[in-house]
Amino acid sequence: MTSDATQPTTAFCQHDHNHCIDSAMAQARHLCQQRGVRLTPIRQRVLELVWQSHQPLGAYTLLGLLAEEGFNSAPPTIYRALEFLQHEGLIHKLASINAFTGCCNPGTPHEGHFFLCLSCHQALEIDTSTLQHSLQNSAGKHGFSIAQQTIEITGCCAQCQSKQNTENHG
Repeated sequence: MTSDATQPTTAFCQHDHNHCIDSAMAQARHLCQQRGVRLTPIRQRVLELVWQSHQPLGAYTLLGLLAEEGFNSAPPTIYRALEFLQHEGLIHKLASINAFTGCCNPGTPHEGHFFLCLSCHQALEIDTSTLQHSLQNSAGKHGFSIAQQTIEITGCCAQCQSKQNTENHG
Protein backbone atom coordinates (compact mmCIF):
# COMPACT_ATOMS: atom_id res chain seq x y z
CA MET A 1 0.00 0.00 0.00
CA THR A 2 1.04 3.55 -0.53
CA SER A 3 1.11 6.15 2.20
CA ASP A 4 -2.23 7.54 0.98
CA ALA A 5 -4.75 5.03 2.37
CA THR A 6 -7.40 6.06 -0.17
CA GLN A 7 -5.14 5.30 -3.16
CA PRO A 8 -3.40 2.00 -2.46
CA THR A 9 -1.47 0.34 -5.18
CA THR A 10 -2.48 -3.28 -5.27
CA ALA A 11 -0.68 -5.87 -7.27
CA PHE A 12 -3.20 -5.50 -10.06
CA CYS A 13 -4.31 -1.87 -10.04
CA GLN A 14 -4.39 1.44 -8.26
CA HIS A 15 -7.78 2.46 -6.96
CA ASP A 16 -9.68 4.15 -4.14
CA HIS A 17 -9.75 1.23 -1.72
CA ASN A 18 -12.03 3.01 0.77
CA HIS A 19 -14.58 3.36 -2.03
CA CYS A 20 -14.04 -0.32 -2.86
CA ILE A 21 -14.89 -1.36 0.72
CA ASP A 22 -17.80 1.10 1.07
CA SER A 23 -19.27 -0.05 -2.23
CA ALA A 24 -18.96 -3.74 -1.30
CA MET A 25 -20.63 -3.16 2.07
CA ALA A 26 -23.46 -1.07 0.61
CA GLN A 27 -24.08 -3.72 -2.02
CA ALA A 28 -24.04 -6.48 0.62
CA ARG A 29 -26.55 -4.64 2.82
CA HIS A 30 -28.81 -4.01 -0.20
CA LEU A 31 -28.65 -7.62 -1.41
CA CYS A 32 -29.31 -9.05 2.06
CA GLN A 33 -32.29 -6.73 2.54
CA GLN A 34 -33.59 -7.60 -0.92
CA ARG A 35 -33.22 -11.34 -0.21
CA GLY A 36 -34.73 -11.12 3.27
CA VAL A 37 -31.62 -12.42 5.04
CA ARG A 38 -29.85 -10.87 8.01
CA LEU A 39 -26.42 -9.31 7.70
CA THR A 40 -25.73 -9.57 11.43
CA PRO A 41 -22.97 -7.48 13.04
CA ILE A 42 -20.57 -10.44 13.04
CA ARG A 43 -21.30 -11.27 9.39
CA GLN A 44 -20.87 -7.65 8.43
CA ARG A 45 -17.57 -7.36 10.31
CA VAL A 46 -16.22 -10.54 8.70
CA LEU A 47 -17.12 -9.16 5.28
CA GLU A 48 -15.43 -5.84 6.12
CA LEU A 49 -12.29 -7.68 7.22
CA VAL A 50 -12.26 -9.75 4.02
CA TRP A 51 -12.53 -6.54 1.98
CA GLN A 52 -9.80 -4.68 3.91
CA SER A 53 -7.18 -5.90 1.47
CA HIS A 54 -6.98 -7.87 -1.71
CA GLN A 55 -5.07 -10.60 0.06
CA PRO A 56 -7.38 -13.52 0.73
CA LEU A 57 -7.74 -14.29 4.44
CA GLY A 58 -8.06 -17.66 6.12
CA ALA A 59 -10.69 -18.45 8.73
CA TYR A 60 -8.20 -18.50 11.61
CA THR A 61 -6.71 -15.16 10.59
CA LEU A 62 -10.22 -13.71 10.57
CA LEU A 63 -10.93 -15.37 13.90
CA GLY A 64 -7.87 -13.70 15.43
CA LEU A 65 -8.87 -10.31 14.08
CA LEU A 66 -12.37 -10.70 15.50
CA ALA A 67 -11.00 -11.79 18.88
CA GLU A 68 -8.83 -8.63 18.99
CA GLU A 69 -12.02 -6.62 18.54
CA GLY A 70 -13.86 -8.46 21.32
CA PHE A 71 -16.12 -10.65 19.18
CA ASN A 72 -16.81 -14.29 20.04
CA SER A 73 -13.62 -16.10 19.14
CA ALA A 74 -15.02 -19.64 18.82
CA PRO A 75 -14.29 -21.27 15.43
CA PRO A 76 -17.98 -22.09 14.75
CA THR A 77 -18.71 -18.34 14.85
CA ILE A 78 -16.37 -17.56 11.97
CA TYR A 79 -17.30 -20.64 9.98
CA ARG A 80 -21.03 -19.83 10.21
CA ALA A 81 -20.37 -16.24 9.10
CA LEU A 82 -18.17 -17.38 6.21
CA GLU A 83 -20.73 -20.00 5.15
CA PHE A 84 -23.48 -17.37 5.12
CA LEU A 85 -21.37 -14.87 3.14
CA GLN A 86 -20.35 -17.55 0.66
CA HIS A 87 -23.92 -18.83 0.28
CA GLU A 88 -25.12 -15.28 -0.43
CA GLY A 89 -22.40 -14.84 -3.06
CA LEU A 90 -20.65 -12.05 -1.15
CA ILE A 91 -17.31 -13.85 -0.90
CA HIS A 92 -15.45 -16.60 -2.73
CA LYS A 93 -13.42 -19.40 -1.19
CA LEU A 94 -10.04 -20.02 -2.76
CA ALA A 95 -9.53 -23.71 -2.12
CA SER A 96 -5.85 -23.87 -3.06
CA ILE A 97 -4.92 -21.50 -0.24
CA ASN A 98 -7.94 -22.17 2.01
CA ALA A 99 -8.79 -18.49 2.19
CA PHE A 100 -11.60 -16.09 1.34
CA THR A 101 -11.85 -12.98 -0.80
CA GLY A 102 -14.64 -10.53 -1.51
CA CYS A 103 -16.81 -11.03 -4.58
CA CYS A 104 -16.60 -8.16 -7.05
CA ASN A 105 -20.04 -8.80 -8.50
CA PRO A 106 -22.28 -10.34 -5.82
CA GLY A 107 -25.54 -9.33 -7.47
CA THR A 108 -24.90 -11.59 -10.45
CA PRO A 109 -24.55 -15.35 -10.00
CA HIS A 110 -21.24 -16.45 -11.49
CA GLU A 111 -18.35 -18.80 -11.03
CA GLY A 112 -15.15 -17.54 -9.44
CA HIS A 113 -12.05 -17.20 -11.56
CA PHE A 114 -8.94 -15.65 -10.03
CA PHE A 115 -5.37 -14.62 -10.66
CA LEU A 116 -3.36 -15.25 -7.48
CA CYS A 117 0.05 -13.60 -7.15
CA LEU A 118 2.53 -15.99 -5.55
CA SER A 119 4.74 -13.10 -4.45
CA CYS A 120 2.43 -10.51 -2.83
CA HIS A 121 -0.45 -12.99 -2.25
CA GLN A 122 -3.10 -10.70 -3.69
CA ALA A 123 -6.09 -12.04 -5.60
CA LEU A 124 -7.88 -10.56 -8.56
CA GLU A 125 -11.29 -11.82 -9.61
CA ILE A 126 -11.43 -11.86 -13.39
CA ASP A 127 -14.22 -11.92 -15.96
CA THR A 128 -13.89 -15.14 -17.89
CA SER A 129 -17.23 -15.42 -19.63
CA THR A 130 -15.56 -16.88 -22.72
CA LEU A 131 -13.83 -19.53 -20.61
CA GLN A 132 -17.07 -20.24 -18.79
CA HIS A 133 -18.89 -20.73 -22.09
CA SER A 134 -16.15 -23.11 -23.31
CA LEU A 135 -16.29 -25.14 -20.11
CA GLN A 136 -20.08 -25.45 -20.31
CA ASN A 137 -19.83 -26.58 -23.95
CA SER A 138 -17.15 -29.13 -23.13
CA ALA A 139 -19.11 -30.43 -20.16
CA GLY A 140 -22.21 -30.77 -22.33
CA LYS A 141 -20.31 -32.73 -24.97
CA HIS A 142 -19.22 -35.19 -22.29
CA GLY A 143 -22.62 -35.41 -20.61
CA PHE A 144 -21.19 -33.74 -17.54
CA SER A 145 -23.12 -31.30 -15.39
CA ILE A 146 -20.95 -28.70 -13.63
CA ALA A 147 -22.21 -28.11 -10.10
CA GLN A 148 -19.56 -25.65 -8.97
CA GLN A 149 -16.20 -24.37 -10.09
CA THR A 150 -13.52 -22.01 -8.97
CA ILE A 151 -10.52 -21.51 -11.18
CA GLU A 152 -7.36 -20.26 -9.50
CA ILE A 153 -4.48 -19.27 -11.75
CA THR A 154 -1.24 -18.65 -9.90
CA GLY A 155 1.63 -16.57 -11.13
CA CYS A 156 3.27 -13.24 -10.58
CA CYS A 157 1.54 -9.87 -11.03
CA ALA A 158 3.12 -7.06 -13.07
CA GLN A 159 4.09 -5.08 -9.97
CA CYS A 160 5.92 -8.03 -8.42
CA GLN A 161 7.55 -8.92 -11.75
CA SER A 162 8.81 -5.36 -12.05
CA LYS A 163 10.13 -5.46 -8.49
CA GLN A 164 11.89 -8.79 -9.15
CA ASN A 165 13.42 -7.46 -12.38
CA THR A 166 14.69 -4.37 -10.55
CA GLU A 167 16.21 -6.53 -7.80
CA ASN A 168 17.82 -8.90 -10.33
CA HIS A 169 19.26 -6.13 -12.46
CA GLY A 170 19.92 -3.47 -9.86
